Amino acid sequence: MRSIIYLSIGIFFGIILFKSEAASWFRIYEMFQFASFHMYGIIGSAVGLGVIVIQLIKRYSVKSFYGDPITITPKDRSFSRYMFGGIIFGLGWALAGACPGPMFALLGAGYTPIIIVILSAILGTFLYGVLKDKLPH
Repeated sequence: MRSIIYLSIGIFFGIILFKSEAASWFRIYEMFQFASFHMYGIIGSAVGLGVIVIQLIKRYSVKSFYGDPITITPKDRSFSRYMFGGIIFGLGWALAGACPGPMFALLGAGYTPIIIVILSAILGTFLYGVLKDKLPH
């Protein structure tokens, strides 16, 4: 039953991404040229909603689908870590025309060349896992 709930949420999220044009290469291109507010509005709305949801999780001690308490642990703060990670993420986003969420929505919509991007993202994640202990903190 939980798998059906997760699948339904994923399908709904993909439809929202596609219908809001967050998976549109043209909209992402506009964003990186500062030619349109569209994507900034979507990202800003997501950040604002995320802040509200995190505060609700903290205030009401929300539990996961499995009944475990959701704990929010603080992360290490390091300027260089976030700067380099953000640059790599942004370059990949600009080159591929899609960030990780819309990649799967694009695949579901039938844009098969996105498979190359998905495989590259998986490879990059794997390489980070192999190298993360060797990277400076």
